[in-house]
Parts: sequence; C-alpha cells; structure tokens
Amino acid sequence: MPPAKTAVPPQAAPVYAAYLGWLAARGVGNKTFESGARSFLARFPDPQDWAGLALPARLAGTRPHLQPLLNFLMLHRHLRPGYDYLLDRKLTAILREAPASPLGPDLARFLAGAEALGYSPRPRTGMASEVAIRVLIQTGRPLSELTDADFTAFAQAITEREARLGRALKHYHHALYASRAVVYHLGAPAEPVPKRATLGRWSWERHLDGVSPQVRRPMVAYLERLQATHARSSVQGTASELAHLGRFLARHNPGLSSLALLDRQHDIEPYLNQVAAAVNHRTGQPITASTAKKRIQAVGSFLDAIAEWGWPEAPPRRLIFNRDTPRLPHPLPRYLPPDHERALLAALEASPHRLRADALLLLRATGMRIGELTDLELDCVHEVPGSGAWLKVPLGKLLTERMVPIDEETLALIDRIVAHRSPGRPLRHPRTGQLADFLLTHQGRRVSADTLRAELRRAAAEAGLDGVVPHQLRHTYATALVNAGCSLQALMALLGHVSAAMSLRYGRLFDATVRDEYQRALTLAKAQLGPVLPGNRTELPIAGTTSGNWRDAPLIKARLAGGYCLRAAAQGPCAYANICEHCPNFRSEASFLPVLQLQRADAATLAADAEHRGWAGEATRHRRLIERLDMLIAQAHAS
Repeated sequence: MPPAKTAVPPQAAPVYAAYLGWLAARGVGNKTFESGARSFLARFPDPQDWAGLALPARLAGTRPHLQPLLNFLMLHRHLRPGYDYLLDRKLTAILREAPASPLGPDLARFLAGAEALGYSPRPRTGMASEVAIRVLIQTGRPLSELTDADFTAFAQAITEREARLGRALKHYHHALYASRAVVYHLGAPAEPVPKRATLGRWSWERHLDGVSPQVRRPMVAYLERLQATHARSSVQGTASELAHLGRFLARHNPGLSSLALLDRQHDIEPYLNQVAAAVNHRTGQPITASTAKKRIQAVGSFLDAIAEWGWPEAPPRRLIFNRDTPRLPHPLPRYLPPDHERALLAALEASPHRLRADALLLLRATGMRIGELTDLELDCVHEVPGSGAWLKVPLGKLLTERMVPIDEETLALIDRIVAHRSPGRPLRHPRTGQLADFLLTHQGRRVSADTLRAELRRAAAEAGLDGVVPHQLRHTYATALVNAGCSLQALMALLGHVSAAMSLRYGRLFDATVRDEYQRALTLAKAQLGPVLPGNRTELPIAGTTSGNWRDAPLIKARLAGGYCLRAAAQGPCAYANICEHCPNFRSEASFLPVLQLQRADAATLAADAEHRGWAGEATRHRRLIERLDMLIAQAHAS
C-alpha cells in the first residue's frame, strides 16, 4: 500500500492549486515537485512564516525539488524571503520564469527603460537579474512605488554580505547605482544618487584615524562646524591637513592632554620642520610648496578659529604666523601650444565617445571650469536680438554666473551634445536641491568630472601628449584671447574672474605693450647700427696667405674686424670681417689713422690674393674697401 500523501492545509490550497497550474502551463514538473510543495505548505501554510527562519535554515531548506515552489511563491508575491537570502541565492532561472508572473510587466518596463537610457543588452540584463527582480520580490510593490528606503535597505544587505564573505561585491554596488537611475526615470519616487568617493563616505573620526582622543574631539567639532559654510570636498581637504598635525602630535607628544597646552617651540616648530621635509607617499618626491602651505595654513586657521570662538581647547597665544608658510612660485598659465592643441582637438573629434569628447570641445570653446561645464542646463543658450547667441555659465567656483558669447560652431557643438545626451526626468542639483535638466547626462545620470578627465587623458595619449588636464583648455582659451588683443575687462568677464589680478596672469604671457616696445626699440637700433649679423657672407679667400686655413691664423681677419670698434686680436674674428665699409662703427677721426692704414694694407693683401686665384668679384669687393679706407684716411688727415 503506497504511503499517504501529505495533506495541504485548506488555507494553502489555493496557492498549491495555482502552483500546479503554473507548472502545467510551462510544461514542467514531476512528483517530487508536487510532494515537496505539499510538505512545505503543510509546515508553512502562510509561506511568509518561512522567511522568519535563520538564513542558514532557509538556505539549507532550498533543495532542488523546492526551488520551483520558492520561485513561484516569490514571483507571485506570496513570499518575501529577505534580502540576505535573495543575495545569497543564485536566481539563474528567475528571469526566464518572471515574464509569465505578476512581476513580468514591471520587469519588462525596467528592461525597456534601461535600453532607452543607452544600456546595451548585457548590462541591462545584469541589472534586472541582480537588482530589479530582487527588489520587486522583497518589497512586494510595483516598480512605480519603489522608494529611496527600498534601495537603501538593499544596499545595507549588500554591505552585510560583504562583511560575512570578507570581500567586496562591487558588481552589486554598480548594478544598484545604475538600477536606481533607471527606476527614477520610469517615474518612481526613488531618486538616483551621485557617486561619492570613498573619502566622501568616511566619518570625520575616520579621517582622523591615529589622532589621540584629546586632540581628535576639538578637530571633529571644528570640521562639523565648517560643514555649515563650506562644501563637503573643502571640509575633507581640511580634515586631511589637520590629520597630519594630529598624527604628528600623537608621536611627538603622546602625553598632550589638550590643544591648549601646545607650545610653539616644543610642538609647532618641529611640526613645521616635518612639513618642510615631507614627501609624497605615492611618488616619494618632496611635497610641493603649495601643498606645504595648505598644510600649515589649515592648522593656523583651525587654531585661530577656536581661539576666536572661545573654545577651552584653544592655545592662549597665536602659534602659527604668515611667515611660517613657504613662498609660492608664480608660474605662467599652462596653455597648450598651437601644434599640441591641434593634435588634441583632432583626437577629440575622432573620439568614439561623442558626448564626452564634445563636452571637452565645448570646454575649449568657452573657457569654462570643468565644474561649470558639468552644471550646464539644457536652457543654457540664450539668443539676444542683435547680439547673437550667449551661453549662460552657471554658478561655479566663485559662486557667480556669467554670460559668454558663442559663435555658430559652438552652437552646432551644443546641438550635437543634445542629440547624444540621455533622455529622462530632471535630476536634483547637488548644491541647491532643485530639479534641473542638465545638459550632460548619460544613462540617466550626470556626466561626472572624473569621466571627462578620463576621456581627456585618453585623447591626449592618442595625440602623443602627456599630463594634459581640463584646466589647460581654459588657459588655452584665455591665451588665444590675449593674443587677439582682448582687453583685461573683457577677459575678466569671459573667464568669470572677480579680480584683475586673476586675469593679469594671462597678460604676462604675451604682453602686447612689451612686444610693441621691443619692436620699436629693435627697429631704432637697426636704423642706427645696421644689421646685427650680415646675411649671406662670402668666405675670405685667404687660404694662400694663411697656409691653408684662415681659422688657424686669423690675424688679418681680426685686424680688418678691429679698427673702429677697437676689437683686440685676442677677441677673435668679427662678423663684419672684410665688409667693414658697412660697419656702423666706422669713424673718421685723426686718432684712428694708424688703424685705417693697417686695415688698408690688409685689404690690399686680400685683394691681391683674390686676383691671383681668379676671384674677380672678391677682388672687386676688396678694392671697394680700399677706396672706402682711402676716403676715411683722407677725412682723418683733414680732421
């Protein structure tokens, strides 16, 4: 007699019947699938109770004959097993089974949305498998109702699994980051988040690792205070500089109980010496003067601020002064020479990454900072009757807006960018929190400055250039304007400078006044002195008189070159040798009579040598010199 079948509880009977119908519709199933389902439902009439088991028990209970049932329960919203289970289990068949389930329409919308944002088949399938299907299963809500909290919970589950495994799951983080943008552009309230560097996710305490608690506490309080008036990146930089002092004090003065006990000679001056000897931990080279200055100024600002605020940790007197910081060099702006610029622009025009390359070309055409470029919005172009097209540059480094005139080529470039940007809903501005239609969007997210830098490095390498950075395009734009005679006032307006000193740096590159003065003085000097060096000069035909090489015995040449400029023979030959009649230094005074007579004898010797060799032209030239010398000798006698 066969064993009795496990009875399915009445409340679970509809689920069991639906499961059998689903198997039949797909043409799969066997007796073990059915018996496994009856046993599971007999134990868990409400399948959600199974989700309350510990993770090891849930994983151990996922046997091959139960996997179809568990997939059915998840896809038909009868079971939300927990993100820990969903991340630990490989859902290889889930995408094949999902189209025939209640989750099918939402999954199809997700894949279509990812395709519209420019994702190729493999990435969008990976995002659907790794993130979308798991979030839909666990939340039990449709795609349009997913919230920030849902994705935050999923991210937390990824982090917890990383801790269990002891390794990073970057592919899940990347898929979550991209999937969140897709869901947002499909109308869900969950908003995409900007990529944050690792340092951006650190707490201030972590930035100050290695600093003693007595020193760390006021430093953390100071950094938290700065957050109210400074950008996060600026406060991170300050935290990094303060950490250098804190770690130095932990080694140098470990017993320091309060910053109020800091001593200039015992603590600060040794720290200044360490800064002066510091090296870059990546390259091993000494840190730059600007890095040393920032490191010292950050500490000085910190100590001055807490003293002004009356904090009890403040030292009783000022410890760091302006003269403690190194003097910075003032190099000229690093613009791209014309040949380098042409090679770089050609590489950008040929780039396969059109959106990024066109963005960099726009940077060169307008002289914007890279942060201003990434903040441009779709309505940035303004047509002014009678004044042409203007580009509205948004708030940038100095928190000022400006209008920059643009030509037809730049307008065409912006149109090309619009054609290649990804569509979608407005994104929240990181500074204001307002929704904005940004010009540079790719796959539903803003194009980052790091992405543009990477494209510039690639194009520069292709052009055979090294070390090109986006700000050099701004320098090149400004340099071209200076070369074209742009006024200082106009240059300030175009670059968004708030002080003339910032724009004057470009005036130092190619100062038109300096050039004009140089040309005027050079023209006057040439008029007074004649050419500095003669152009095409015939070699002296004195091989016979000098035993083969005039360089071995330049006495005749030196004497001919001396004379009126009072050159001594020891000074070597003069460029005017043998054409002294053209030298602007000839004078006809009685004091030069002996020199003139010696020069005439030398010229006669050279003329005879030329006639002997048959060099008629050379002999004629020497004869003209003799005539000139005779005239000068006569004038000298007369004076």
